Amino acid sequence: MADTSAPVDRPYDLLIVGGGVNGAGIARDAVGRGASVLMVEQDDLASYTSSASTKLIHGGLRYLEYYEFRLVREALTERERLLKMAPHIIWPMRFVLPHSKLVRPAWMLKAGLFLYDHLASNMTLPKSRAVDFRTHSSGRPLKDDYTKGFVYSDGWVQDSRLVVLNALDAAERGADIRTRTRLIKATRSNGLWQAELEDRVTGKTTQVQARALVNAAGPWVARLLAETLNIPNSKSVRLVKGSHIIVPRVFDGPQAYIFQNPDKRIVFAIPYEQNFTLIGTTDIPWNEAPGKVGIAPDEIKYLCESVNRYFKKDVRESDVVWTYAGLRPLYDDASANASAVTRDYVLDLDTQDGAPLLSIFGGKITTYRKLAEHALEKLAPVLPAVAGASWTATEVLPGGDIGEGGFDAALARLGRAAPWLPAATAWRLLRNYGSRVYEIIGEATSLKDLGEVLGGDLTTREVDYLIQREWARTGEDILWRRSKLGLHLSEAERQKVSDYVQQKAA
Repeated sequence: MADTSAPVDRPYDLLIVGGGVNGAGIARDAVGRGASVLMVEQDDLASYTSSASTKLIHGGLRYLEYYEFRLVREALTERERLLKMAPHIIWPMRFVLPHSKLVRPAWMLKAGLFLYDHLASNMTLPKSRAVDFRTHSSGRPLKDDYTKGFVYSDGWVQDSRLVVLNALDAAERGADIRTRTRLIKATRSNGLWQAELEDRVTGKTTQVQARALVNAAGPWVARLLAETLNIPNSKSVRLVKGSHIIVPRVFDGPQAYIFQNPDKRIVFAIPYEQNFTLIGTTDIPWNEAPGKVGIAPDEIKYLCESVNRYFKKDVRESDVVWTYAGLRPLYDDASANASAVTRDYVLDLDTQDGAPLLSIFGGKITTYRKLAEHALEKLAPVLPAVAGASWTATEVLPGGDIGEGGFDAALARLGRAAPWLPAATAWRLLRNYGSRVYEIIGEATSLKDLGEVLGGDLTTREVDYLIQREWARTGEDILWRRSKLGLHLSEAERQKVSDYVQQKAA
């Protein structure tokens, strides 16, 4: 990828700290308005919260119970936009909500779904409806106790790819994106931020200047303020751990399930990677330092028990083939219950000494684009470089220009262009890369033209693309964030991928 960094003697307009969905979204929006942008991420893109979500683009049906009407309306509006912006990595899904007499009454669910269907004016997905599980196909996996319920629409997203595509678009528009780069310190001087960065691979440090700094550090937002910048702030972040389990496929069909628990929490069961079911999430208060987190045994037990109340087929703890967990950095609104903490975001602007600092507390993946818009609106009065018109609502993300007829028509066109690609491989490549699949295929006329197969259907041509274009630097980057191929490969194959990436990086 071309070096788009600003000259050392010229300050960037914006230094963004954090390579999750919010940081990448702000970088994309700002550079598209003509600002010079540097975004730094201490690890890989989407290493933490943004790759540990339940992978839903949704309004947040349960947030209605906490009267978060503004957030739900904004999220529903964004759901429609994102479905058009990235139809390769985001697609509609129907959710099945069984009625349980032990939790919320049917009239409450019906009223909530009516609001969900009508809070935003631009919704195109099918509306909710009541179903009888004794006759509806979605009732087959459910225990006979559940005879009635509802189905409604939301969206599914490949979350870490959403982050990468925002960063990729930002870079192609001129932003300087540096992964595995840590902000060591930053101070204000003469109306500018003087920042010291460390390359975590080489250990080399560099000095940069910026007119404004955005603290999009997610779980580290408060720590960055207090320890790195030494700036007091009255707002605080509340870390909540959310964990998920992956098990062999529990049910057939494209639908997902949303189950109510006696503790009033909800748990999703979602088709995942063709052969699996994703189950999550938990809400556990986290009072330790931010960083990599893992699922606890009692969380696995809780998730299994949650779905076993509803499914005929038992999910055992021994069935779990993979788990992941992340910390949600929620704005601390003093709620006693972790599940009730607001999922809305708060933007805090500090303009001391003429060098603006914008800190982001909270947020959710569905509203990242709108959050970026709001962030730049807040900065615009003190940073003219970002005062241009908003533009991201209608511009597709890289690969999103898949053509007329949607994904199925694009898949048919790919089949005609590369009839030698196995159907499952063509589907996966198009789902990951959209129209950019043709950059990977290039002039190839057979599978062997794509290089060595490292495992499954992963070729060296695809890995080279991820290294050259998408900042992949390790096997883990490729197998668990740029894709979920780690689920499908053997340990030996995963090691082969890691060895190849290491060899290319040497």
